[in-house]
Amino acid sequence: MNNISARGLDRFPREQFEIASEMSNPDAVLLRSAKLHDWDIPDTLKAVGRAGAGVNNIPVDAMSKRGIPVFNAPGANANAVKELVLGGLFMAARCMGPAWEFSRGLTGTNAEMNQAAEAGKKQFTGFELPGRTLGVIGLGAIGVNVANAAMALGMRVIGYDPQITVRSAWNLEAGVRRAHSVDEVLAAADVVTLHVPETDDTRGLINGARLAGSREGQVLLNFARAGIVDETAVVKALDQGRLRTYVCDFPAAAFEGRTDVIALPHIGASTNEAQENCAVMAADEVRDYLETGNIVNAVNFPELMLPRNGSGDRLTVANANVPNMLGQISSAVAEADLNIADMYNKSRGDLAYSVVDIDGKLPDDVVTRLRSTEGVLAVRVIE
Repeated sequence: MNNISARGLDRFPREQFEIASEMSNPDAVLLRSAKLHDWDIPDTLKAVGRAGAGVNNIPVDAMSKRGIPVFNAPGANANAVKELVLGGLFMAARCMGPAWEFSRGLTGTNAEMNQAAEAGKKQFTGFELPGRTLGVIGLGAIGVNVANAAMALGMRVIGYDPQITVRSAWNLEAGVRRAHSVDEVLAAADVVTLHVPETDDTRGLINGARLAGSREGQVLLNFARAGIVDETAVVKALDQGRLRTYVCDFPAAAFEGRTDVIALPHIGASTNEAQENCAVMAADEVRDYLETGNIVNAVNFPELMLPRNGSGDRLTVANANVPNMLGQISSAVAEADLNIADMYNKSRGDLAYSVVDIDGKLPDDVVTRLRSTEGVLAVRVIE
């Protein structure tokens, strides 16, 4: 539904897959920024792949109710965003934005411009990074990369993420100090960078009350989502001197004409490498699910990978996470006089997912029976 990198589309062999920008009955959809909230979800749809991290443009709840996993590409653009965050950090520390604008406004001869530059440069005094404290809120792939890079620059780093994964924890430099709250980070850090998704829990995460308790003269970086920060509160904190500079990837009317705000046009993932990485990751996830039923990096279903066993069909069942669902699946297969060679079930919140390898071919009436079972959202048979 968007211009997906050709490297991603090439992951789908043309002898097995038909690919088009418009299709009435797709098995899967790949997209970047296209909005699906008003889209009529076709009955044929089995998967959605987002070539990026955020899924605000996808009605995830509606997809979940139909048993459709929504895949994204976490970490595929991590290096691109990390580099832009570091760029924003350097720009804020050395007042590059206002200094550049000042220089662009100089006129006259070289001698006159040099004289004006020498007279005006005192207003752009910045600070060096070694010994300063960077606070990182959100320690996913991007947050970890930023934290580690800051450590290499000689900064002290304090991080907060109550849902940090084992993978992220392993990748994080040992010297990163753990914070127990957002407020602790804001109170301790000279610079704070945000790397959390926009959800009901994180919307307005940085607000007036929190900024009132932040370290005075702080730099705030937001390359995550605009809604995480209360723009009105940021402007007030800038006017009060509570914030020194706000650097973000989201222009807004509230920031117009301000020299203490550096607002970029949402270019965090705008590199050729990031676009390719995101497309390849999303394509691989969708193809793997279509061909094997395995789920990796779905935002709404549990991660589940099962090597193919048995000599027959593979059955996959997405269902509400309710008691006795496994029993009903097993009974339906057993009553068809079929043996289960292997079975794997996992749950995530209100949803569960099962993969069942069978010795033999699954009759249509078993599939019909399972689809009519209360709590079952979707049933697939992979031959």
